[in-house]
Amino acid sequence: MAYDASRLPDVSGLTVAILGGTGAQGRGLAYRLARAGQRILIGSRSAQRAAQSAVELAGMPGVDGEVGGGENADVAARADITIIAVPWEGHRDTVAALRETLAGKLVVDCVNPLGFDRHGPYPLTVPEGSAAEQAAALLPESRVCAAFHHVSAPLLADPTVDRIELDVLVLGEHRDAVEQVQALAGRIPGVRGVYGGRLRNAHQVEAFTANLIAVNRRYKAHAGLRLTDV
Repeated sequence: MAYDASRLPDVSGLTVAILGGTGAQGRGLAYRLARAGQRILIGSRSAQRAAQSAVELAGMPGVDGEVGGGENADVAARADITIIAVPWEGHRDTVAALRETLAGKLVVDCVNPLGFDRHGPYPLTVPEGSAAEQAAALLPESRVCAAFHHVSAPLLADPTVDRIELDVLVLGEHRDAVEQVQALAGRIPGVRGVYGGRLRNAHQVEAFTANLIAVNRRYKAHAGLRLTDV
């Protein structure tokens, strides 16, 4: 079956919480989705910091969606979809603390477990296999997907960029959840959400971010992923 965005569900009315929304990747995703008209909640360990970030985001060019902020558990409780975009070092503790709050909800993990040394970035070993699989193990009552690993934070945050030509691989165990995340990715002009397999394949997707960082450093670019023949 060929890729057909028109077959994906309408997610325009859903509220999206982004935990780690004050960081570069989370903030960039929040901006693009708010610019597309999505209702966004910025999450942080500090409610004050999240609220300030929400005010700044709401004032950025082109923002059409409602933007709010609060402590992680608060915004996760109010959201239909929660995106985990926290640093890898705090991933386990952040996710584990939200097991009850996120029960029955759709969770999207976009964390890349990477290390850095004098040779550049490299993927870290995760006991569960990947950050997304770790999240799924910590949130057994949630529907966990993996997505948004290869988006460029500088491009997302640049208000002069109208389109981002990019394919977002979406992985998960639940077809309806995967399709919602595909549709959410497609809210960003130029972006397609493409099914990339089950969560057991998330390690390769997370690890590939190290290759893209190396490409970007060598060529001073903001490289992403575009699939052919889909």
